[in-house]
Amino acid sequence: MRVNFRILRDKGAGGFMFVLLILSIALLIAMFVGLYLKASPVLEDRTLKELLFSTNWKPLKGEFGFFPFIVGTLWVTGIAIIMALPVSLLSAIFLTEYARPKVKKYVFPALDILAAIPSVVYGVWGTLIIVPWISEKIAPKFVEYSTGYSALAGGIVLGVMILPLLVSLFVELFSTVPNDLRESSLVLGATKWQTTRRVVLRKTIPGMIAAVVLAISRAFGETIAVLMVCGNLAQIPNSMFDAVYPIPALIANNYGEMLSLPLYEAALMFAALILFVVVLLFNVASRMVLYRIEKLNS
Repeated sequence: MRVNFRILRDKGAGGFMFVLLILSIALLIAMFVGLYLKASPVLEDRTLKELLFSTNWKPLKGEFGFFPFIVGTLWVTGIAIIMALPVSLLSAIFLTEYARPKVKKYVFPALDILAAIPSVVYGVWGTLIIVPWISEKIAPKFVEYSTGYSALAGGIVLGVMILPLLVSLFVELFSTVPNDLRESSLVLGATKWQTTRRVVLRKTIPGMIAAVVLAISRAFGETIAVLMVCGNLAQIPNSMFDAVYPIPALIANNYGEMLSLPLYEAALMFAALILFVVVLLFNVASRMVLYRIEKLNS
């Protein structure tokens, strides 16, 4: 009787978790369908090419060109990844391969605190420190004038925000490499750095790709911090010292205002749909890359 109860309990737990899995997938589909339905008025009134590649953003005249916002989002995200990736990778290598336990004991809580800080605090820090620093110290060496509210400011703030996430993911990855592989490499005469580069990093390449994609997805969707430091001008930037207007900032700045304008709410929902699809495509592409790498290594 007890055995039957345990079997029934195991089957029940499995069925419950399967239902939760289906609900999670259904939630993803429901979000896509909801955004598409809300954006459908502007999609029926304008062509997809006009919406995605036009530079005219004049809601009062019914012109909704999202190209400046897409370019602004790519600029900020690209700068953030370029700045955060080498720092986080080297930090994770140091923590897993070289650091003493005492160092780890103090560094990991500090990373947790960085990850827990609200994005608005990063935005205030960017406004008070990064923007004046770019305007007064960095920009004059490269361009004639910059207010400091720029793609570079957004990239720096976002880079700092995703740094704890990347370090934590890389540390988790490197910790999964068996010590036997490290010891075998050292016994064969390799140095510590050669072991790290040829054993640890090579073994964890698929996971590193997935971690970077996750960080890109995080950076794509960040709203408040970029809204406060990017300048919010709907233009194609000529350099990283120009103001940009990322899509999340557009939605946060304008939703709730001017929704009486025809098609304006639908246009903002289309902006949210763009973010949703881009993040989804990034994750699908990373899964395909991971699958191919694992297949080649097997």
